[in-house]
Amino acid sequence: MEQIDTDISDGKIADPDAAFRHYFPDDILQKFEIFSYRNAAGVLASSFPDQFQTVLNVLSEFRITREQIRTPGGSKGPIAQYVDALFPEDWVEARISADLHVKLLHAKGSGVFRQYVREGFLDGHRIDFVNGKVALDLEWNSKDQTYDRDLYAFSAFYEAGAIDVGIILTRGSSLDNAFFRSLGKVLNKDGSEGREDVYKKFGASTTWMGKLLYRLDAGRNGGCPILAIGITPHCVA
Repeated sequence: MEQIDTDISDGKIADPDAAFRHYFPDDILQKFEIFSYRNAAGVLASSFPDQFQTVLNVLSEFRITREQIRTPGGSKGPIAQYVDALFPEDWVEARISADLHVKLLHAKGSGVFRQYVREGFLDGHRIDFVNGKVALDLEWNSKDQTYDRDLYAFSAFYEAGAIDVGIILTRGSSLDNAFFRSLGKVLNKDGSEGREDVYKKFGASTTWMGKLLYRLDAGRNGGCPILAIGITPHCVA
């Protein structure tokens, strides 16, 4: 019997399309799958127009090649390097760290009767790109549990007041097994054709839109508005 993957979603509690699609040019809507949670698109367009315009410019310019997809990644593969080059230098990788200063006050009257600092209350959470109060992460081909780390980081930044909205750029659902099978073999570092099939590197348990939406529907982003953007075959030259 074929095993059914229940940890995927098509965006059951995402914002209705009519609520946000007008913020995006037609060419971007044709190239990407877009899902907005907690009015993320509206927050971007109304509160952060400069950052939103930068994101639109990046999406409009975004083109990857079959060769980039076929080339092995390593710590930072060709697609991650390409996205790094698309963003201006003021979109920087950020890590959050915070201590928690706790005060216990008399319920009646005034004055502090106990206080302490809990060091390292937030520590180690990283986001690929932060500009102002807008954050963006790229997830191309990692284990799908990476989304939990990303959403936890967004939530930590959001609860600390460091960001107001997060964006995740990832593989769309239409970049599926059939598409990757059409690419043939992986490429070696010298550009020659290797032995392994490309599709074997992009399994159902890696980072793609269905796995992300499942987590967003479950509320793993906390209160942080999230814009999920899926790369489709229309982005591939």
